[in-house]
Amino acid sequence: MQRESELYAPVKALLTGQGYEVKGEVGAADLVAMRGPEPPVIVELKLKISLALFHQAVARLTVSDAVYIAVPKPSGRTARRALKDNLALCRRLGLGFIVVKEGRAEVLCDPGPYAPRKNKRKQARLLREFQRIEGDPNAGGATRHGIVTGYRQDALRCAAHLAEHGASRGRDVVSATGVKEATRIMRDNHYGWFDKVETGVYAISAAGRAGLTHWAYSW
Repeated sequence: MQRESELYAPVKALLTGQGYEVKGEVGAADLVAMRGPEPPVIVELKLKISLALFHQAVARLTVSDAVYIAVPKPSGRTARRALKDNLALCRRLGLGFIVVKEGRAEVLCDPGPYAPRKNKRKQARLLREFQRIEGDPNAGGATRHGIVTGYRQDALRCAAHLAEHGASRGRDVVSATGVKEATRIMRDNHYGWFDKVETGVYAISAAGRAGLTHWAYSW
């Protein structure tokens, strides 16, 4: 699809089939549809989603509550993910969302108030991570080293113990550092900081010593 005008006919056919009278380029709007005494339906046609498109559509909400954006339906995994995210944004903003593919327009959501359900599981995970992070190592966003997570801080505590005390059993590292998941962290070795000496016993690797230096002020 090369031109915005190619979106017009499918969207017009969709609305005409619902009893609307449709006209293009009315004032600042790409498409306006009227049905009896109902408020006008406004549709902004664009070849791709952009922040400017959302700005434009939100501005149209001062004219009517029935505002849609219409774009070509994307394909591919990344595009489908973006489509899902943009659909959620439309719902949050109270906008309708129309996609066009092979000459056919499809309404993914209609305009209207939207109150998303809170995900208690994700909220609990967020609070656990908040409690797990020691101090505020990421003040101002990502540090020049990268993001410091609670998991990384726990791994650093394990590495620091091994650097000072040498190869140790997992349960001894748990006891000394207070990191309940120390054994699993060392076994999984996500950062390559640990060497397995024998079953349940771990030592710090060269990468672990470098990590302690690199992240010295992060835990």
